[in-house]
Amino acid sequence: MRLILFGPPGAGKGTQAKKLSERFKIPWVSMGDVLRDQSEKKTSLGQEVKKYMKKGALVPDHLLFNIVEDLISDEDFRKGFILDGFPRTITQAEALEKFFKKAGIDLDRVVYIDLDFEEIVKRLTLRRVCKDCGSGFNLYFHPPLKKGVCDRCGGRLIERLDDKREVIEERLKVYYNNTTPLVEYYEKKGKLLHISGKGGIEEIFDNISNSLSGMQ
Repeated sequence: MRLILFGPPGAGKGTQAKKLSERFKIPWVSMGDVLRDQSEKKTSLGQEVKKYMKKGALVPDHLLFNIVEDLISDEDFRKGFILDGFPRTITQAEALEKFFKKAGIDLDRVVYIDLDFEEIVKRLTLRRVCKDCGSGFNLYFHPPLKKGVCDRCGGRLIERLDDKREVIEERLKVYYNNTTPLVEYYEKKGKLLHISGKGGIEEIFDNISNSLSGMQ
C-alpha cells in the first residue's frame, strides 16, 4: 500500500502515520522529522533547511526532492510506504506524480486529516518533545507524569522551534495558502480520503484503517 498523508500542523499526522505503518507493515517517512534531522547537521543542505524552518517558511522544492527521491527509491519502499508531510503544493504534487510514473509506483490513497484553526493552535503551543528520545507530549491532552521530564527515558522536554506561537501562525498561513488546494487536486483524481482530526487517537485511527483495509 502506498499512501500520502497530509493535513494542517498539529492534526496528528505523525501519530496516525506511525500506527498505520505498524498496522499495514509499511515504512513511514515523516518529512518534518527528516527536515528537522537535516537542520541539525552542519552540512550546507542542513543549514539551508534550518534557515527556512526558523522562519516557518516552506523549504524550497529542489531541496525537498533531493531528499524525497533518495528516500523512496530505496528497495524497502517497493512494497509500500507512507509519505507524511509531502507534497505540500500543487507543483510538488505534479512533480511527485511524474517521479512515481517514472519509477513505476502506483499511489493508492491520499489521507487528509482536517482540523480547525483554534484546535491547531491549542495543540501546538502546548506540545513538548523529549530532547533525547523524541517522545511527544501535550501539556493539555497528554502531559508527562513529571513536569518537564520524559516518561519514557527521563530526558528533558523541550518546546520545538517551530511550535512557538509566532512560527505556528506563519506555518498556518503558508499551509492554507499553499496546501489546501491539494484537497481538490487529489479529490479530482479520486484518491482523497477525508478524515476529521477531532476525537481520540484510536477513533481517528479506526476511521482511517477501516477505510483502507479493503484495499489490501
